[in-house]
Amino acid sequence: MNKLPDRIRSIDAFRAVTMLLMIFVNDLDGIPNTPQWLKHVAENADGLGLADTIFPAFLFIVGLSIPFAFQNRLKRGNYKLLSRIATRSFALIFIGFYHANMETYNELTTALPKPVWESLVTFSFFFIFLDYGKDTSHLKRYLLQGFGVALLITMSILYKTTDPGHTWLHFTWWGILGLIGWSYLVCALIYYYSGGSLWIQLAAWMFFMFFNIDFHFGFLNFLSGLQQYVWIAGNGAMQAFTMAGVFVSVLYMRLKANNDLKMLWAALILMAIILFNMGFIVRYFSGGISKVRDTPSWVLICTGISLIVYAIFIFIVDFKHKYKWFKIVEPAGTNTFTCYIVPFLFYPMYEMSNIGYPEYLSQGTGGLIKCIVFAFVMVWLTGLLDKINIRLKI
Repeated sequence: MNKLPDRIRSIDAFRAVTMLLMIFVNDLDGIPNTPQWLKHVAENADGLGLADTIFPAFLFIVGLSIPFAFQNRLKRGNYKLLSRIATRSFALIFIGFYHANMETYNELTTALPKPVWESLVTFSFFFIFLDYGKDTSHLKRYLLQGFGVALLITMSILYKTTDPGHTWLHFTWWGILGLIGWSYLVCALIYYYSGGSLWIQLAAWMFFMFFNIDFHFGFLNFLSGLQQYVWIAGNGAMQAFTMAGVFVSVLYMRLKANNDLKMLWAALILMAIILFNMGFIVRYFSGGISKVRDTPSWVLICTGISLIVYAIFIFIVDFKHKYKWFKIVEPAGTNTFTCYIVPFLFYPMYEMSNIGYPEYLSQGTGGLIKCIVFAFVMVWLTGLLDKINIRLKI
C-alpha cells in the first residue's frame, strides 16, 4: 500500500497553470487585434475559445482538491470538516457578491472614485482573510480583522449602483468566486456525507451532467415553479465540473493505494473520449457550445479537456517527477486565492496612477506580450507576498 503525500503535486501544477491562464485571459479580454481563439466566444456563438475552458478547469481542480484536503485535515486530527465547508463556502460567496457589485458601481453618485472604492474593498478582504499564523497574538489578529470589517462596512455604506430599480448593494450574479463557493458547498457535502464512496461520487457527477442536459432540453420545465426555491444547483453545470474532479481524485486514491496508478491514464482518456463524443452529439440539439449559456456540449467537452490535461500533468509530475518545471508559477498553485485577489489591487491602483501603456502594448502582438508578462508578474507578486507571510486563507 502506497501512502499518499500531503500534497499531490500534479494538482498543484495543474492549478498553478490554470490560475496563470485565468489571469492572462482576463487581462486579454479587452485587448483588440489579438487572436480570437484565446478569448471567450460571443454570447450567441457556437464555439469554444481558450478562455471558455479555464473556469471549467478551475472547478474541476476544486473537485480534485476536496478528497485530499479532507484526508489531510483528518490526518492532522482536525475533524471540524462541516464547519470548514461552511466557512469556506460563505467566504467565497461573500467576496463574489462584492466583486459582482463592483461591475455596477456608480461613480457619479458616490463619494469615492471607483478605483479607490475597489482598492479599499480589496484591502479589507486582506485584513479579514489574512493567514495570521499561530505566532500572531489574538489581540493583534482581532484588531486587524476588526479594522478590515469596519473598512468593508464603510465601503458598503458608501456604495451606489447604476442598476435601475436599485440604489445599494444587491444581487446581480454570484461572481466567479460565488459560483465556485456554491459548487464547493454542494460537492463537498456530497463527498462528506457519502463517506467518499467512489460510486456515489460517480452517481453525483452523472446526476449533475444529465440534470444540465435535461434543463437545456426542457425536460425540467414542469419544475419551473420550484426554481426560485431550489436555486443552489442552477442548471447543474458548475457542480458537474466539480464532481468530475471529486470522482477522479477518489479514483486516484484507490488506484494509488493498490499501486496501480497507471490504470488512471486509461480511465481518464476513455472517459474523455466518451465525453467528447457526447458533447459533439448534443451540440446540434442543445444550442451549440456556449459558456455563457452553460450548454451541455460546453460542459461535456470542457470536462473531457480537463480530464486529458490532468492526465498529462499526472504523467509529467507524478510519474516523471518534473514538478520543478512548474516552480516559476508555483505560488499560483499553492496560494491560489491570494493570486486571484492580487489583480484586484493592481487594476484600481493602475487606474489611479493615470499612467498609460505605450500604444504598442495596447493591442496586437504587443498587447499579447503585455498580458503574458502581466500574468507572470501577478504570480511573482503572490510569491513575494508569501515570503513576507502575507497570504489569504479561507
